[in-house]
Amino acid sequence: MTIDGESARDFDDAVTIERLPNGNFWLGVHIADVARYVQEGSALDAEAIQRGTSVYFPDRAIHMFPEALATGLCSLRPQVDRLVQSCLMEVDARGDVRRYELYDGVIRSDARMTYAEVNAILTGGDPGARKKYRRLVPHLELMAELFEVLNGRRRARGSVDFDLPEAKFLMDDQGRVEAIVAAERNLAHRLIEEFMLAANETVARHLEDNRMPALFRVHESPDPAKVAEFEAFAASLGFSLGGPAEHVTPGHFQRLLRRVHGKPEERPLAFLMLRTMQQARYDPANLGHFGLAAPAYAHFTSPIRRYPDLVVHRALRELRARTPDTERRERWREDLPELARRTSAVERRAEEAEREIVQWKKVRFMAGKVGDEFTGYVIGVTAFGLFVELTEHFVEGLVHISSMADDYYRHLEGQHALRGENTKKVYRLGDPVRVQLVRVDRERRQLELALVEVLDHVRVLEGRRDRPRRRDGRKTGGTIDRRRTRPRRR
Repeated sequence: MTIDGESARDFDDAVTIERLPNGNFWLGVHIADVARYVQEGSALDAEAIQRGTSVYFPDRAIHMFPEALATGLCSLRPQVDRLVQSCLMEVDARGDVRRYELYDGVIRSDARMTYAEVNAILTGGDPGARKKYRRLVPHLELMAELFEVLNGRRRARGSVDFDLPEAKFLMDDQGRVEAIVAAERNLAHRLIEEFMLAANETVARHLEDNRMPALFRVHESPDPAKVAEFEAFAASLGFSLGGPAEHVTPGHFQRLLRRVHGKPEERPLAFLMLRTMQQARYDPANLGHFGLAAPAYAHFTSPIRRYPDLVVHRALRELRARTPDTERRERWREDLPELARRTSAVERRAEEAEREIVQWKKVRFMAGKVGDEFTGYVIGVTAFGLFVELTEHFVEGLVHISSMADDYYRHLEGQHALRGENTKKVYRLGDPVRVQLVRVDRERRQLELALVEVLDHVRVLEGRRDRPRRRDGRKTGGTIDRRRTRPRRR
């Protein structure tokens, strides 16, 4: 079966599962065999290298391959034969992969299921779904059991999991944003993610053990200087990584996240922890994956939308060849460093494009809300102001330092805070704040915010100074329209 989002059109991974006589799990991860259709050096291949990845916007996708391949011939549609590369793994009760097999294959998917359907079946939320898929329910329940085993093993070795909410756009018929809500990440999402991680690690170990040239997904240890800065901030909140900056492990970060889960300090520490980490990238050398606490990791599961996965598929097929092509392997060794650099760069370019379009849609959505007030969290502190994410709409804006007219604020870089010189008031990373949207800059795709408590304080001061005096010397009363008053700039 395939398990994807309701709006998905390209299905590049399918899963199978059974219980072996010895009690172990036999997990199959079957991936669309794009390498069979896209020959190395062909026009399709050259175009795919240029693109490097598919790009996903809120209302459309720009595929790395033509639609005929991406959503047609390579897509693992139900009840039709499709070519795949399969990774079959025997997993024991501790989550260890005892053995594995890698094949070229043909599958016929029994069902195209959605995350919502699978989650409803596994949590008992939809008896109708259980009846509709009654033949598959035992397999899904076995998958849920295996998920707990694999996830427990990964947590035990120290893999770092961030659980920060992501924004999801709800669009109307004209393609305009109606609402921005938190994207759901249920048991079905996590289950499929865990199976893909297991397959990617297994494939990476296979490539490494056989000294096969390929592209690994690497995530190096964080810079000790950044770790020391993070530790100082954590200590100011009463927490610690519990290890030296030079020898910090993923487990140190994971245990800290567990200690702060559900506490007010969780958000600021998670935000800064993300910034402390290195950026994942592609490399022909296996340098390990720090965040996953994995000694070897490669991208195998999405060749329809990522070029490095296609490289891995070709490497696996070359390993299965009865007559290895030594000349091809040597050429790969020469070409892979530049290909790793390029695919890492185009991945970042795609992420920036996605962020830019998302921000543009957010700004358009907020244009009619100037003057409204919102709750939010400080997600960034700089010398020129505070970046605040609005809780209700997952939208980010800037409180410029010039709008904080109730005091002179100094930037405490190591503490990720702004502190008023006279009032000693402190605004720190992660603090909850109440803000007003005072301006929308569509050209620069920015939201200008102001702190409500600062606006109120300034209005009180201006009211005292500007109110006309009575004969007895006292000032008369007055009213303030919070929605229309702009902050005084210095």
